[in-house]
Amino acid sequence: MKILKRVFAAIAAMSGVAAVFAGSIAQAQPIPARSLGEGPYERLVIRGATVIDGAGAPPVGPVDIVVEGGRITGISPVGVPGLPINGERRPGAGTREIDAEGMYVMPGFINLHGHIHSEDGGQGVPPEYVFKLWLAHGITSVRELGNGAGAAWTANAARRSARNEIDAPNIYPYPVFRGWSAGEVDTPDQARARIRQLKRDGAVGVKFFGAPEEILWAGLEEARRLNLKTTMHHAQLDVAHADVLDTSAHGLGSMEHWYGLPEALFTGQTLQNYPVDYNYADEQHRFENAGKLWAEAAGPGSARWEEVMSTLLEREFSIIPTFSIYVSSRDWMRMRRAEWHDDYTMASLWKFFAPDRNAHGSYWFDWGTEQETAWKDNYRRWMRFINDYKNRGGKVGVGEDAGYIYSTYGFGYIQELELLREAGFHPLEVINAATLQGAKIIGIDGETGSVQVGKRADLVIVRENPLANLKTLFATGHIKLDPETNKPVRVGGVDFVVKNGVVYDGAALREEIRTMVADDKARRGIASGPMPIVDFELTEDGGSQ
Repeated sequence: MKILKRVFAAIAAMSGVAAVFAGSIAQAQPIPARSLGEGPYERLVIRGATVIDGAGAPPVGPVDIVVEGGRITGISPVGVPGLPINGERRPGAGTREIDAEGMYVMPGFINLHGHIHSEDGGQGVPPEYVFKLWLAHGITSVRELGNGAGAAWTANAARRSARNEIDAPNIYPYPVFRGWSAGEVDTPDQARARIRQLKRDGAVGVKFFGAPEEILWAGLEEARRLNLKTTMHHAQLDVAHADVLDTSAHGLGSMEHWYGLPEALFTGQTLQNYPVDYNYADEQHRFENAGKLWAEAAGPGSARWEEVMSTLLEREFSIIPTFSIYVSSRDWMRMRRAEWHDDYTMASLWKFFAPDRNAHGSYWFDWGTEQETAWKDNYRRWMRFINDYKNRGGKVGVGEDAGYIYSTYGFGYIQELELLREAGFHPLEVINAATLQGAKIIGIDGETGSVQVGKRADLVIVRENPLANLKTLFATGHIKLDPETNKPVRVGGVDFVVKNGVVYDGAALREEIRTMVADDKARRGIASGPMPIVDFELTEDGGSQ
C-alpha cells in the first residue's frame, strides 16, 4: 500500500492538484481590512425596486425594502407599474437610502464551488482579488472547497467575513478529504481522525475526492456523525468502487461536476472504455476522454436512466454541475479570448491557464476540432440529465470552480447561469438555483437565499433585467445598439451588492479590480491590452520576458 500511496501522490502532484489542495502547504496570505463596503446601517431603505425573490415567484414591484441591523425587516408594495408611487404606503426614512426605481433586486448569489487560491497556490493571485471579483458579480455566499492555505486559515477568513471585517462574501469552509492517493490517511481510523481534525479546524462540511472503499466509507460515516455536510468530486482513480450510487448510499449529500454520474448509468460495462495508451497523469488524455464519458452512459428514457435518477431523488441528493469550468473544452478559442481577460485576469493567472504539463487544467497540448466536437456532445447529454433532474424536484445548485481552464472568478459564475439556461432552465429557475437552492444545499436557507422578511440582507441590485439577458450580470456588461444614436453602448454590471447589510457599489468594485490587474501588469513590465497566448513567461522576480 505504501508503494501505491507514493504512486498516486505523484500523480496528484503532476496534475497540479496536490499543490493546491494538500492542506496547509502554502503560506497563508493576509487579507486586508474592509475598505469598500459601507454599513451595515441602522436603517437601510431600498426604494421602488422590482423584486425577483429567488423562491420562484415572478417579478413584482415597485416595492420598498427595509433593512435594519443587517436583516430584512420590511417589504412594502408601494404601487403598480405605470402609475406614480403611492407615498402613503412607503416606510419611513432610512439612515441610508438607495433609489432603485426601474431596477431589480434579487437575493445575493450563492457560489457552491469556490476556491480561495493563495498567491503561493499556482494561480498567483491574492485572496482579496478573488473576493472582490465574487462580490462584483453579486456573490454574497461561497461554499469554499479547499485551498493551499488550509482549513484553519479558511475558517478564520470566514469568521472575519461574518463580522464584516473584510471585503468578502460569507464563507462556508468545506476542506478537502483525500485518501491515500494524496498521502493523508492509510486506514479507516486515520480517516475518522482526519475528519475530526477538519471539524476542529472550523469546517462546516467536507469535500471528498476518493480513497479505497473502507477509508472513504469511514470518512463519510464520521462526517455524518459530526453533522458535517458532504460533497464529492468522484475522482476517476476511485470511481470503480465509488460512483454516485455508491457514495449516496453511504450518505454523501451532493456531487461536484459530473464524474461518477455517467458511470452509474453504464449498462454493458463497469468502467469507461479507455484507450489502451491512456494515462490519467497526462491531462490531455484525462480531459479528452472525460469528454467522451456521457456517450457511453444509458440515455434518456432507458430503464437505467430512470433507476439512477429515481434513486438519487429518493435520497434527496444534490448536484452542482459546474458546467462553466469545462466550457473551454468545447470552444477553446472563444474562452481564451473572452473580453474580460484583458482587464480582469491577473498575469499570473493567465500564465497558469496557458498550455502547460505542470499546471492542473492547462491541458491544451494539442486541442482541436475532434476534442471540441466530443465535448459538445458531452454537454448535450449531461445537460439533459441535469434539466430532467431539476424538473423532477431534484436540487441543482450553481458553482463555478474558477481559477482553472480559462475561467476567471465571478465571470465563471455568470457563465454557469447562462449554461443552466442553455440546459433548459427558465431564467427564474436559474435565479432559484443560484439563490434559494444553493442555500438549501448548504443548509442556510433559514438565513439567506430569498428576499424575505427575517433573512439576512444579502441582495443584488441591477438596472438591467437579468431575466431578459443574463449577460448583463458580467462585470464587463453587455453591448447593444442605442436606438437613438445608432451606436453601440455598454450596459449592465451589478449596480449594488448588499452582504450582511453592508452596501458595495458595483462600479467601485470593478474599478478596484481593474486597478489591481493594471498595477500587477505594470509591476511585471507587461503592456496593457490583450495578453499573449504564447511566448509568455513570468520571471522569478515577478517580471515578464
